[in-house]
Parts: sequence; C-alpha cells; structure tokens
Amino acid sequence: MTPQEKAEQLGVKFEKLQPGYLNLCIRSGNLLITSGHVSDLKGKLGAGVSTEEGYAAARNCAEKILNSVWNAHGTLDGLKVLKLLGCVNSEPAYIEQHLVINGASDLYHKVFGEVDGFHARSALGFASLPVGAAVEVEAIFEIKS
Repeated sequence: MTPQEKAEQLGVKFEKLQPGYLNLCIRSGNLLITSGHVSDLKGKLGAGVSTEEGYAAARNCAEKILNSVWNAHGTLDGLKVLKLLGCVNSEPAYIEQHLVINGASDLYHKVFGEVDGFHARSALGFASLPVGAAVEVEAIFEIKS
C-alpha cells in the first residue's frame, strides 16, 4: 500500500486549500518545508489538557501538514520525512512534551513506514502558542526523485 493510500485508510482527509498570506508548504530543491500547523485543540498541557489530549492534538497537526504537502506536491507517494519540530503549549513544570509530539511521529511512522517515516525531531515546551493552540508542528520532507 502506498503512503497516500495508508493516509487515507487512517482517516486523513485531503482537500484543496486556497492560497493565503503565507505558504503552508513550499518546495526548495527536493525539499518540502511546511509552516507550523496548529491544533484545533486549545489550552495548556499540565493545566487542564492531558498528555493523551495533547497526543491527539499533535496527530491533528500532522494530518493538517499532510494535507498541505498534498496540496503542494499532489501526492504523499515518493516522500521521506526528514524532520519534525513540535511545540507544546505547556506549564513550566510539564515535562511530557515528547509524549505529546509522538502523536505526530506515530502517524508518520504508519503512513511512510520504517524507512521513510522515521525522522529527526525536536519536542519543546512553550509559554504560549498562536490562537491559544495546545500544539503546533512543522515538518520537512524529502522528495525521493
């Protein structure tokens, strides 16, 4: 099964996006670089938002990224995930940012497989994120010719 087919089977929705103020995904050479995509979930981890809810929010961000990549490239096939940056809106004492961002990483592992889905990653805590989002994720993909 191709990555595009796997994503669809996992419930990722693909829809055409209208151009906006910024590029959600831009190509440079053989790289697709995304803007940060924020979760629909609002709130702060460690203050009313659980790690499990944060995990789902990170997956939500990853799904939005896949849609932006699809809009820019036309398919998920032939791509390799290189890097994720995960930002978690969290209280200072909260230390499970890595578990939250696993929501994005786990989806990419399933969609792209053991070779093309395993990536470098950073998971960081922030005092706040745009629009009060619980999570924001950005990614870099390689187009494998």
